[in-house]
Parts: sequence; C-alpha cells; structure tokens
Amino acid sequence: MDNKFNLVDEKWIPIANYGLVSLADVFSQSHFIALGGNPIQKIALTKLLLAIAQAAYTPEDDEDWIHIGTQGMAEKALSYLKKKKDCFWLYGVKPFLQMPSIVKATKQSYGAVSASVATGNTTVLVQSQIEQNLTDAEKAILIVELCNFALGGKKTDNSIVLSPGYTEKSNEKGKSSAGKPGPALGFMGFLHNFLIGESILESLWFNLIPKNQIISAPHLTKGIGIAPWEGMPQGEDCEKAKELKTTYLGRLVPLCRFVLLANDGLHYSEGIFYPGYAQGGFDLSTGVDFSTAKARVLWVDTEKRPWRQLTSLLAFLANEKKGSFDCYQLRFGLSRVRNTQCKLGIWSGGLCVSSNAGEQYASGTDDFVESEFFLETAWLGESWFLQLKSEMAIIESLAKNVYGSTMGFYKHQFAEGKDQATQAANLFWQLAEQHFQELINACGSDTAESLRPKYAQIALKAYDTYCPKNTARQLDAWAANRPQLGKYFSKVTS
Repeated sequence: MDNKFNLVDEKWIPIANYGLVSLADVFSQSHFIALGGNPIQKIALTKLLLAIAQAAYTPEDDEDWIHIGTQGMAEKALSYLKKKKDCFWLYGVKPFLQMPSIVKATKQSYGAVSASVATGNTTVLVQSQIEQNLTDAEKAILIVELCNFALGGKKTDNSIVLSPGYTEKSNEKGKSSAGKPGPALGFMGFLHNFLIGESILESLWFNLIPKNQIISAPHLTKGIGIAPWEGMPQGEDCEKAKELKTTYLGRLVPLCRFVLLANDGLHYSEGIFYPGYAQGGFDLSTGVDFSTAKARVLWVDTEKRPWRQLTSLLAFLANEKKGSFDCYQLRFGLSRVRNTQCKLGIWSGGLCVSSNAGEQYASGTDDFVESEFFLETAWLGESWFLQLKSEMAIIESLAKNVYGSTMGFYKHQFAEGKDQATQAANLFWQLAEQHFQELINACGSDTAESLRPKYAQIALKAYDTYCPKNTARQLDAWAANRPQLGKYFSKVTS
C-alpha cells in the first residue's frame, strides 16, 4: 500500500476557534490557545503531543526544563517530526499506530468503536451521535482516541492472537474473551488533569516531565522508553510490548487495541494489556490514592463536577496525605511552573461510562465532563489551600442544607420529595460552579468570606425553585422549612 496522509503535514488536529491543523502547525504556531473536540479527544491528543515532545527531548531536571523553555521544546519537536516523518503515515506499509498483521480480525464500523456514537437501541439526541462516514482526519483522531479510551466489550475480535501462547485474550474455557477497557478509561471513566497555559505550546511545556521525575513514578520502571511509532510491537506479549507497559512513552500512547484501517471500517482486536491502578499501573494525569489498603482512583462523576475535586487533588500543598488523591501530573508540574510563571490553569475532564457484564457504553446519566480555571502561582501554598478547603466545606454544607430543606418541604405535606431534593441540590451546584473562579481569586486575596452571601443566595434560589408556595398549604411548608442562612449574611456585614 502506498504511503498516504502524513500526519506531520496534513491537517487533522482540531484547534478551538480555528479549525484543523497539522502536527507541524501545532509546534510551529504559538497563537493556538487550546485543542478542540470532546474531552476524551483533548486528553488523547494532549498525550500524543506530549509523547512527541518527550520523544524529541526529555529534560534531565528542572533546571534543564527551564533552560529549554517553550520555544526550545517546539524547535526540538519540529526537528524530531522532520526526522521521523516516515513514522507518521496514516496509510502505507507501516501505518501510524496500526498493526497490518491484525488484518484477519473481524472488521467493525467506525461508529461501533466510538463512545460518542449511538449504537444499538441507544436514543439519538444530537446529530453528532449518528454514525457517519469519516474523513482521513477523523480516522486519525479515532486511532489516537482508541489507544486510550477503547470501550471494553465483545466488539474486539480476540480470536486473533499474535503472540504464541498468549492467554489474556481467552477466558477460563479457552474461548475468546471480551476486550478490556482502555487504560485511560478504566471501569467507570478516570478523571484526567493537566496544567494549562496561555497557548497550546505553553501547556505542553508545563506538562513536560524531566527524567528525574519520571523515574520517581513507581510503575515506570524503565523510564522514558521509546515511542511506539518508532518500533511497533510484534504481538500482545513480545519484548517490545512488555517494555511499553513500563515506560512513560508507552503509557502516554498505549496500544490497548490492535487496529488496521480498511475502506469501510477497521480490523479490531485487543492489543497490549496494561496493568490497572489496583496492580499499580496508572496514567500520571489521573488521581490515585495508594495510602489505603485498597487502592482508590478518582472517577468521572457527572453529578459531581471536576472542580469539586480540586481540594483533594491539591492536598499535597498542605502535606495532607490521609484520604487524599495524588495526581503526579499536577504535583510534578506545579513544583516547576510556580517558580517560573505568574499564572497557570488546571484542566480536568473525562468520560463517565457504565459497564454491564464486561460491555461498556455511555448512556443514561453518562456524559463527558470538563472544567478549567486559572490561578496566580504566588497564591500556591498552604494558606491559600486551607482557605479554599474551608470555603469548599461551607459550600458543601449549603448543598446539604438545600437537599435537607427540600426534603422537609415535601415531608411537611406528606409527599415524597427525594427527586426534587436531588434536583434542587444539583441546581445549587450548577449555579455555584459559575462563581468558582471568583472563589479561587478571593482565596488568593484573603476575601473569600465576602462570597458567602452569594452562595447562600444561590442556596435560597435552589430551594425556592423546587419548593413552590402557590397554595396556603405550600406556603406553610415553604416557610417552615426554608433554609435559615442568616449567619452567612450577617457575618460579613457585622
């Protein structure tokens, strides 16, 4: 097959408020602010771009990281792409991140393996959920997405095994087993976190990890490693595959699916099996807690937006370990960036999925989530963190107050009010999220208490929305159960 569609020069990467660009464009244009696409495409593309930057040049330590800077990183990445251009053909003898030897595996349609496309009897809500013919640019994104966020289930043709004697693709009865979830997705959908700057290039530089920090991650025993496109494995359990499990580049671009593009779909089988967090394997951008007897990880929760997890993720600022999660990407990055930049941001996002008998899908309340906010690096420290933690605890208590008061309103009338109470609390959190950046700024200027009346007002609004007072009976219940929040108003004015 002839080489076609080189990802270095062809335009395939979505940029917010701009359009599609090539890999060379990303590393040569400093005015691109942020990646486009849905949250899992942003995560997968961020990891790919980071892998290219890390493969081009991985700094030795913080001093080397500062020395190379954003521009130096971009120049080395461009030089690397020029040198390795033959590794980035989407079609050809060595197609990008694909396995020609998997050609005997059953083909799946593009929509069947995409989490954002409605299949089976799933209700179609928006046009983007309808399966469509993909352009070469969209196929390239799908390949990168599947490396990280492949859904577990029976769509993989696991009857095709490339490594002789490999048994991970079979069940106890020797029959083909269901494919396992992608390592960046997990059972319910991991929450991923990255530092962000004022441009894509600055964001990549912020997240570039020096060698001395990579080797401190307990599961990356073989360090930075070799990018998979420079030498694809021969099978699921060959020496190259084993190496990719324990290297940083192998984790940034995991080959959890062996795929090969065809004219009307793609040949699709399970690839390398990466150990999960329970076995000590995890992406550095996820939040993990190994301090307890049973390892824990932060999942995407559509009822609990990512900004509500911030105090748990940043607990290291106050040396809190018990009951807190550790996100290596944030901890490594903040320790460097705070000494060189005045302002930085944190992006969090992911996809919530459901599982049933090994089959994963996105339905019901499952959805993409993402949030971002910015802060001054001068604030980063124990004082700012403890102030933010204190205010978040107050907001949490207000949400519980809204839930309890709404339940009380309906009980007062001998009615069931659990659904209304849940919706009232959700409305409170939705309205409170709009002021989170304001809260972060206020904690940095020691004026956080001035925002408490605003959050108390939101609590009253949420209660009033779900507790009508149109009749005398309702009015009596409304007055008897309305949250008593006078202390939040009087404390500021006293």
